[in-house]
Amino acid sequence: MENLYGNRSFSLLLFLSLHLLVVSSLYHRFSPVDNYLINCGSSDEVTVDGNNRKFTGDSVKSDSVLMCGTRTISIRDSNPDLGLSPIYHTARVFTKPSKYEFEIRDEGTHAVRIHFHQLNSAKYDASDALFHVSVNGFLVLSNFTGYDNENARIKEYLIWVDAEKLVIGFIPSKRSKFAFVNAIEVISAPKDLIADTAQFVKGNSVENFDGLTKQALEVVYRVNVGGPKVTPFNDSLWRTWVPDEEFLKFSEGSSWVYTSGRIRYQMGGASREVCPDNVYNSARVISSSNATVPNHNITWGFDVVEGYKYLVRMHFCDIASIAIGLIYFNVYVDGHLVYKDMDLSYITNEMLSSPFYADFVVDGDSSGVLTVSVGPSSRSFPYAVDAILNGVEIMKLNNSMGSLDGEVSVEQVLKNWPRGNIGVLVALFASVCLLLTASVLMHRRRVGVKDSVAWSPLPMDISKGNLKSNNQFSCGKVECS
Repeated sequence: MENLYGNRSFSLLLFLSLHLLVVSSLYHRFSPVDNYLINCGSSDEVTVDGNNRKFTGDSVKSDSVLMCGTRTISIRDSNPDLGLSPIYHTARVFTKPSKYEFEIRDEGTHAVRIHFHQLNSAKYDASDALFHVSVNGFLVLSNFTGYDNENARIKEYLIWVDAEKLVIGFIPSKRSKFAFVNAIEVISAPKDLIADTAQFVKGNSVENFDGLTKQALEVVYRVNVGGPKVTPFNDSLWRTWVPDEEFLKFSEGSSWVYTSGRIRYQMGGASREVCPDNVYNSARVISSSNATVPNHNITWGFDVVEGYKYLVRMHFCDIASIAIGLIYFNVYVDGHLVYKDMDLSYITNEMLSSPFYADFVVDGDSSGVLTVSVGPSSRSFPYAVDAILNGVEIMKLNNSMGSLDGEVSVEQVLKNWPRGNIGVLVALFASVCLLLTASVLMHRRRVGVKDSVAWSPLPMDISKGNLKSNNQFSCGKVECS
């Protein structure tokens, strides 16, 4: 197979092109400029994650968050599961297109997490939930039910924002259906969390993929390889990393390793914001205990959707070698050799336990499975570690329609939304005006032309925005029950 990265000079070029992050302070905890935590359908402030993150009720007036909708309804679970976070005890329900607007102070990539969980409510039948969700013009969910039996669902996106507002829209699929949401997070991300350029793998060739930051990214998988689940409490960006066992396709001869030692973040390497200690301090490895180097790889497989590109981020940190210069291995994405003879000692300036990550973009194909593999190379040593991987992230990129969920755009969804009886209302209003005019004329004929009539505007509950057929969103009353 063709060697895409066969010499040290190109390895250094790749290392620089990966835009690996600047070291963060050992005692610094990331503090985002924009940090909106919304408890939907409630006026209460609740604390979650055990790390004092406070979600504010969306029924509380705010100058920075605006909810626009026509008579939205809040519901509370009549029999809440006390084992669930309190943000899943209430929800905001939308029967017409509605939206939240967030004031943005920090231009750049923002993490958007949208929380869903089925509620027990006498007002709404869970089977009637079917809706679309948009974020800043990208369609992120289409004909979504929001439910997953008894489990909460969290959809996470990375969205570039260069305007004063970030807008999240909820659009019922039809008039007989409704949309809902339990909680929303909008958080400005570290500036270098997403690099603008990655390596685009096309068969046995590679080229730059530019403009990555302007894409909408859906986080599909975030995996702690060789380690346990990492909860938001142990991640500086409040992410969740799941164990890798369910994704392993071939792991013969592999083992997992763990270190309690310090992860050595350094200039030019990854920071805690890109990946926490609890991912870098565990790994899955291939190692040889005799004079024979193993001849097999470790492979993980992930279900993907054909027709989308995916960002594959692989995290490496040599916590297993006893000395520098002893580990060389190959890296594969979708069966293609993307890095031959990876030398972690060289990449990390001859420092053990020093992390970095590599970004690759690939096309989701008809197989519906994306694979990543690591394995020994021709330069691997006996009696040494011959391959290692600490973590994997896989993110879906939006398609040409600006969608992460199907061949449909936000504009098409709004265009197809039933416009209702706006024409009937306008005709009715005109009829009322004609009747009033006729009545006044008849009255004037009886009492004489000299009598005056005091006119005033006819009271209306329909705003000008609602009378415009192209205005699908309107700011309206929020009802709490």
